[in-house]
Formats: sequence, C-alpha cells, structure tokens
Amino acid sequence: MKDSFTRRGFIRTAAAGSLALSWLGSGGAPRVFGAEANKPALLGGTPVHKGGWTSWPQWREDWEPEVLKVLRSCRWFRGSAERVAEFEKAYAQLLGAKSCLATASGTTALIVSLHVMDVDAGDEVIVSPYTFIASYNAILNRKALPVFADTDPATLTINPATIESRITERTRALMPVHIFGMPCEMDAINAVARKHGLAVVEDACQAWLAEYHGRKCGTLGDLGCFSFQESKHLPSGEGGAITGMREELVDKCNSFHNCGRAHGTNKGSGSFTRGENYRMTQLQAVILMQQLDKLVRETAVRRANADYLTANLKAIPGITPVRLPENSQAVWHLYPVRYDPAHFHGLSRDKFCRAMGAEGVPCGGIYREQYYDGLLDEAIASRGFKRLWSAQRLKAYRDSFQELKGNKQVCETTVAFTQNLLLADRGNLDHIIEAIRKIQAHSEALAKADA
Repeated sequence: MKDSFTRRGFIRTAAAGSLALSWLGSGGAPRVFGAEANKPALLGGTPVHKGGWTSWPQWREDWEPEVLKVLRSCRWFRGSAERVAEFEKAYAQLLGAKSCLATASGTTALIVSLHVMDVDAGDEVIVSPYTFIASYNAILNRKALPVFADTDPATLTINPATIESRITERTRALMPVHIFGMPCEMDAINAVARKHGLAVVEDACQAWLAEYHGRKCGTLGDLGCFSFQESKHLPSGEGGAITGMREELVDKCNSFHNCGRAHGTNKGSGSFTRGENYRMTQLQAVILMQQLDKLVRETAVRRANADYLTANLKAIPGITPVRLPENSQAVWHLYPVRYDPAHFHGLSRDKFCRAMGAEGVPCGGIYREQYYDGLLDEAIASRGFKRLWSAQRLKAYRDSFQELKGNKQVCETTVAFTQNLLLADRGNLDHIIEAIRKIQAHSEALAKADA
C-alpha cells in the first residue's frame, strides 16, 4: 500500500468490496484448473477469493421507525429528550462502568478527559506512537506535549518498560491506546502511574468490549474514551463516549462538554464553569442504541474467527500473529500480523499487500512513523509551544523520535485485515490463509516481477 493509504480509507475501501476487484482489472474471471489457477493473480492467475466481503457500515430497515420518531419529534438537541441519557446508561451497563458520557466524537472524548484530569498548557502526556493521529491531536489541543514511549513489536501496544524513562517534572498523564481493539498491559501501566502520581486516560476508541483480566477496556484507568465514527464496530457516523468508575470525574466531563453547565456532583461556584460544546445528538444516540445487541453478537464472531486465523497463520513462516496480554480478549477493529520479507524471497510488504489484494483479500500497512509527518514539527515551532518549553527541551523532544526502534519496526512490518473480513464464514477465512500460502510459494517470481 502507498503510505498515503490511511486506516479509515483502507477500511472504507475494503468494506465496500471494491479494493480487490480494482487490482484484478478483469472483473473476476471464472476459476480454472492447473497452472493458471495456481499462478498468483498479480501475475495473471485466478484469484483465490472472488465473492466480496461484508459491507460496512450496515443499516437495517427495522431500525428506521425509532429514527423517524426522533426526527419527527423535532427534539434533536441533547437537552430536549432522553435518548442520549438512555444510551449512556445502557453503554455503562454493557462495559460494567460506573458512569458514561456520550460526546460528539472519540477525539472530543479524549480532549474532555484530558481537561478533567487537569492536563493543561505546558504539561506532558506519555502516549503510544502507534495510533490514529487523533491521540496526538487531543494532547496538542490541551497545549500539552505528546511524549512517546516505545511500541512493543510483539503486542503493537505501548511497552510499559519504556514509560518511566519518559517521565519528567511536567508529566501529568499516561494515555495507553488499545489499538485495533487489543488491550494494553494495564497492570504495569497503572503501577507506573500510581508510583508517580499520574492520571491514566485510556484511548479505547477502537476497543468496544475488549477485556483485560476480566474487566472491560475503558474501566481500567481514571477515564476511558470510545469512538463511534462510521468505520467503528458501533457506528453512528460520528460520536464518542467517556466511561469511568468514579462518578464525580464523569460529572466533571459532563459539565465541560456541555458549555460548562453544572452537573451532578460537579456543582461549581456558579451556574457555569469552563466548558466547550461537545454534545451528542438524540439522533446519534438512537442509532447507537439499536446496535448494542448486534455489537455483542458480532464481537463473538470476530473473536472466534480471529482465533481460527491465528491458529493457522502462526504456522506460516514469516507471518507472526500479535501476542495479547494474558487473560485478555481483543475485539479486532483490525486483525494485524507481522510480515517478514525474508521468508518471501525479499518480497516487499507493499507488493505482498498488492498480491493479496489481487487474490481478493484486501490488506495493508496501517500507521507509519507519524511523528515525522510534520504535525509535531508544526506544533513545536509555534509561538505558543516556544513560550511553554525551552529550545533545548523541544530539540531533545524531536531528537527522541529516533529512539523509537520498536515503533519503527512495527510501522515497517505490520500487515492488517479489516474487521469485516472477520465476519465471513470459515470457507472465506480459508481464502485468506490460502492466498498467503499461494503468494509465499510464488514469492520469488513476485519479487522479480515489475507488477
């Protein structure tokens, strides 16, 4: 895949079922026997899979009456009806959280949570570098510095052993990211946080129903943040949520997200405190409410199918499934593996992905080393950041990106399959395995080809 092929773009294209066919160019010729069938599709052979994959997001006609009821009520604002509050109660119960607050997006959930945990201008937040850019941006929004602990190549999540060396007198919080719905090693992360008196804000924006040691992600730190963007397992176009086990913290989040209005235990000294408008609408809430049972059912399917793929793919040299923490369950927003070209005659990851796409199985590298993309250079060159940090600190910060050896390795070797492939039946999952084996068997020819 080209570096510009973003996670959301990849998910959108793969879910639409058009990616594989766009690489075939033939419209999908019927399968033939013999050498032609065995030849990689990228070299003119017959694709392993030609049936498409489950489209995403999904809509059902039987959801429409409740949506129409909200539309016709003309009560769409959060304060005009009870649908948002109903969703918050149901989602909190689903996760086993004490409280839940619905927000306008996952990004705004992160921003609100960081504010409530007192992350302010000039503070530093330690975060995983292997994540969607919103994690960085939420920290920058607070005029704080996103400081990166390294990524563990075995898990693709933050390596707890690299956190403590990043702590300075300005560090205020840790933001572990349960990327692709895979839980971080939260016991070790929380131990570091307790030792240094730091807040923990979980970025669980891809981790609905993920579990760590019997508890759901989003209930393991001070606050947890979720996204309901269109590509997510629980989608409403946009939308997010904050969950927590301390009601007073979620009450403070409620006040800040609702223009600073006093709420629950957060009475304030007057009618308003500092705040923004990050509210969810009634329409988003009713769309989400009707998908909760579907989320539970499909999570079980994705888990079973991911286990099946892992059991088969780990037997293929050069393909390494991700290791999860002990006693944990992922939800697989993407299903990732590590790819080693040495076992494929030096076939590059990009060409491997193109060859898989030609076989009708879309996959791709997802995140690159985003700290070199210019976003952080722009931030630390700004007037505000130069006022908040010394030139020496900002230079040392920029230089520290070179220390992220684990993350560099992960960015260069990860290949991921979108979650809709995990909703397929076992016969179609076998096509994924067959396609990889076929490409490996012909990897020398593919590596030499100009295709």
